[in-house]
Amino acid sequence: MKLDAIDRRILAALQRDARLTNVQLAEVAGLSPSPCLRRVRILEQSGVIGGYHASLDRAGLGLGLTVFVSVKVERHHDEPAAAFREAVRALREVVSCHLVSGEADFLLQVVVPDLAAYERFLLGTLLKLPGVNDIRSNFAIQTVKSQAPLPLDHLPSTEASQLS
Repeated sequence: MKLDAIDRRILAALQRDARLTNVQLAEVAGLSPSPCLRRVRILEQSGVIGGYHASLDRAGLGLGLTVFVSVKVERHHDEPAAAFREAVRALREVVSCHLVSGEADFLLQVVVPDLAAYERFLLGTLLKLPGVNDIRSNFAIQTVKSQAPLPLDHLPSTEASQLS
């Protein structure tokens, strides 16, 4: 899907603050409220906007440990890998999971209160997942950058929106 400059301004503004009113968003986008709302609805319906979320403070909630877990599975194109993916989707502690290239097959981001909670999660859950061959854990010491807005300036330019 190709986006024009107005679509990009809308998306950039919503990434900064998804609680903007339509009137505020229209002002940022350089539109009147009605066409702005129409564009936002089209962006939502097309899946470009996948939802609106609150940004929470992990440490403030008592979730002070972030662990990046590399997982090797037996055969990541067969049933064990499919079963692994399905099981991971159900784990609340896993906030993201990526199929990756390199030494591991999957990279998980796990958020738990502390090391003892991670140990329980590792021994009681992760190691028991289907197809798991090897697990390597890397602990985040400090978060330098987290959940940054997507770099919309790298998208191909268009004169007119495909969404209009």
